[in-house]
Amino acid sequence: MFLQTYNKNSEKLAFVYRVGSSEYSISYKQVLHDVITLSLLFKKNGMKKGDKIMFVSDNRYEWIITDLAVISIGAILVPRGIDTPCDELSFILEDACCSYLILEHEKTYAEYKEMLKKHTLKSIFVIESIHNKEYYSYKEETDKITISKENEEHFFKQVDVLDAQDTFTIIYTSGTTGKPKGVMLSHKNMIYNIDTIPHAIRLVSDDVWLSILPSWHVFERAAEYVAISKGCTIIYSSIKTFSADLEKYKPTMVATVPRLWESMYTKINAKLSQDPKKAAIFYKLVDISKTYKHNMRILKDELPVFEKESLTSSVLKKSLALSKIILLYPLNVFAKKKLSLVQKKFGGRLKLAISGGGALPLYIEEWIDALDIRIVNSYGMTETSPLIAGRGLDCNTFATLGPAFKGTSLRIVNEQGIEVDPGIVGSLEVKGPQVMQGYFNNEEENKKNFTKDDYLKTGDLGKFTIKGELILTGRLKEIIVLANGENVDPSRIESAISIMPFINDSMLIGQDKKGLGLLIVPDVESLKDFIFKKFDKVIESVEHLKEDKHILNSIKKELNELLHKKHGFKAFEKLQNIHFLEKEFKMGEELTNTLKKKRHIIEVKYKELIDKILK
Repeated sequence: MFLQTYNKNSEKLAFVYRVGSSEYSISYKQVLHDVITLSLLFKKNGMKKGDKIMFVSDNRYEWIITDLAVISIGAILVPRGIDTPCDELSFILEDACCSYLILEHEKTYAEYKEMLKKHTLKSIFVIESIHNKEYYSYKEETDKITISKENEEHFFKQVDVLDAQDTFTIIYTSGTTGKPKGVMLSHKNMIYNIDTIPHAIRLVSDDVWLSILPSWHVFERAAEYVAISKGCTIIYSSIKTFSADLEKYKPTMVATVPRLWESMYTKINAKLSQDPKKAAIFYKLVDISKTYKHNMRILKDELPVFEKESLTSSVLKKSLALSKIILLYPLNVFAKKKLSLVQKKFGGRLKLAISGGGALPLYIEEWIDALDIRIVNSYGMTETSPLIAGRGLDCNTFATLGPAFKGTSLRIVNEQGIEVDPGIVGSLEVKGPQVMQGYFNNEEENKKNFTKDDYLKTGDLGKFTIKGELILTGRLKEIIVLANGENVDPSRIESAISIMPFINDSMLIGQDKKGLGLLIVPDVESLKDFIFKKFDKVIESVEHLKEDKHILNSIKKELNELLHKKHGFKAFEKLQNIHFLEKEFKMGEELTNTLKKKRHIIEVKYKELIDKILK
């Protein structure tokens, strides 16, 4: 894949990244040179096909060239982020039978040094380092290497003999539900993504892709491979510089997770709240755009349908939608012109925004769409490398994930394993060329997670429209079972209440309890502002708020209004109690690297508090 791109785009800009205040631009020609150099270094130190290579690093240029160098040898990369706890890394080193270790910098080595004494490794490499007898420095060692014509020819030959069925990586799951499991992915698994995604999003070599997610995460890794396959330019960004980089580099593509879209939504609204007149105008423009687009979707049959509609009903609905479109047309032209100014905050050239790694709340999707930014809501998992379904440019049925991609078979089954009709919620199962080879060294989990006819049990709950578009409704393992036996999907409630400006994050609680509670991570400044405007009170801190039962009960009442039966919620889904946390959920602790909540970790950490507020 990379060599084909190199042959077409050797002089083209491949990567842009920063180190401190300096910016670097790398061509595809330089990338090939760096990959061959690393490949020679690794082979010089005995690395061969089938070896497991533990790689602990965050996003940087050296990540991708290390990945490609290891792949070229036929070795197997086992990647993690630098926030991986010591005991977890130790478990993975042993479980995956790793013989080499590559670390991002000396600080990482110092943190793991004592633990590493328990493991036998052939060599340790450190990307950012100076001379040290305990490991090899990337810079010092690669400076010693000169690439000959013979080296180059041998590199091309060794890549040619790689087998599509070979395992190229083992990715350990983030552990949102317990001990990490090693997902074995083959070249064939990833090639499916590389062949499928560009067509779905109409990717071309002129596209500029802004990269922000952890490179070791399969969603980002696949995105980078896809971008490379078409000769695109990849800009390495970070959560801190994301907003500024959108304006500076003006990307045409960006792939990120729902939490970042929610964060951007909150920031824009917080800024607007400082000028109520501007805010009122902006919200009105967004409402006009939303209403216009909604009626256009009715006209074009781009809303989810679960049962066949009568011709009379369809004609009446479309006639009403058409009349609204005609009335709104002049206002929508004006709204579109004004909202285009907001698009400049996204660089002004963004033709596509891909959201994956979790469910995108409907209100966020509507908001992005109202700004006239095309959002591709996609779905996958580590075990499917990651592509399963996505609303590509050939499918615009709103509030869905689109149909399964070509070559992928999806089915939704009930508790007895029988397929259900459209509109009925059940467990989602998938089969296709992207599905993993299995969990490494874990036959018990393989038996548990595959059906007799080789479908992978995703652990997700969902339903189909009559056209076969997928809608996810929750996680099977996250379902809260109340003391009365009622089942509650926490993600649905968390998504509904996240529209409140003072909620930065939240987690629903109530397993085996009489009712539900909510742990809230507040945006403190927005919370103070909300309380001042609503109650004409000034609070100094979250601790201060806990003492005011009147305000807490009023906030709980407002949240429960969002969980009203008119919005599709049941009586037992009301909140019995809420609690504002003083500490944020942190990546590597309560959150995974893609900002998903580690529910079991949070439940253990706040067990006493949960028991107290839901006694």
